[in-house]
Amino acid sequence: MATEIPRTTASLPKSHLRATLEHDGFVILPSFIPPETLEALRAAAARTTALARSGAWPYIRTLPKQFPPWPADPSAGIWGVQHLLHPDLPDHLLFASSYFSAPLLAVVAELIGGGCTEDELVMELYNLLVRPDEDFELRWHRDDVPADAGPEEEMERLGRPAWHAQWNLPLYEDESLIVVPGSQRRARTEEERAAGPYERGLEGEIKVKLGAGDVVFYDNNILHRGAYDKGRERMTLHGSVGCVRGGKGRARNVLQHGVGEWVGRCDFGALEEEVKVRAEGMLERLVELGKVSGDVGFFSKEE
Repeated sequence: MATEIPRTTASLPKSHLRATLEHDGFVILPSFIPPETLEALRAAAARTTALARSGAWPYIRTLPKQFPPWPADPSAGIWGVQHLLHPDLPDHLLFASSYFSAPLLAVVAELIGGGCTEDELVMELYNLLVRPDEDFELRWHRDDVPADAGPEEEMERLGRPAWHAQWNLPLYEDESLIVVPGSQRRARTEEERAAGPYERGLEGEIKVKLGAGDVVFYDNNILHRGAYDKGRERMTLHGSVGCVRGGKGRARNVLQHGVGEWVGRCDFGALEEEVKVRAEGMLERLVELGKVSGDVGFFSKEE
């Protein structure tokens, strides 16, 4: 059974954050957002979830499907809401304020590394993971490595620069994420290869325990899965930001979620000036990346 991990301290220097991410595959910053921001985001998330469950918002993650594309019909239940930055979503500007915030993006730039600067950051994905209508689990996986990859292919893919940062920020306590620390630096063991897709008790696995307002940044190629309880409230912001140096490889991960269908209509003009300038720059870089990337298929296939 997965064990819980202690929460790290928020006072760690950024260079230590980067080192921790590279070594462990994840790093936690407790109490990352202030209480007033937490309350505002909870209210917006509740309204957004209600829209999704009612069928009024078609961009959802539906049960029991793990990978995109997902149907727009919520009748079988949902476990996530897509596209928090979509211009048609009533609360998109509030979500945008959190996504494009200076404190968040300062950490993002540090964790991407490689000299990536704020002027190279690219708008990517911002979604909401919610309480499922039925208990639901995600299989063990790495986001950018096929499950049938052999050790050599695994190591080749794991050796590529990530050029992005990914995070979960829960608005309520959340311990849904299960990881094998350090697994992003190596090929799977024989035990891991032989394990079932929902195997419990893999050697070294831990449960990431987060308080409301904490944030965990994690390497999306760490061996990980999720376990979601229908009886426990869940509203967790799930986002990623890229760097222009990621090129077509990052575009593939982002555009497979349908962002290209609406990104050209985004208007962040009502945000505070500093946030607006930052948002418009990141949006422009995504649009340019999309233009040069061509057609992008779905990476994962539902089994």
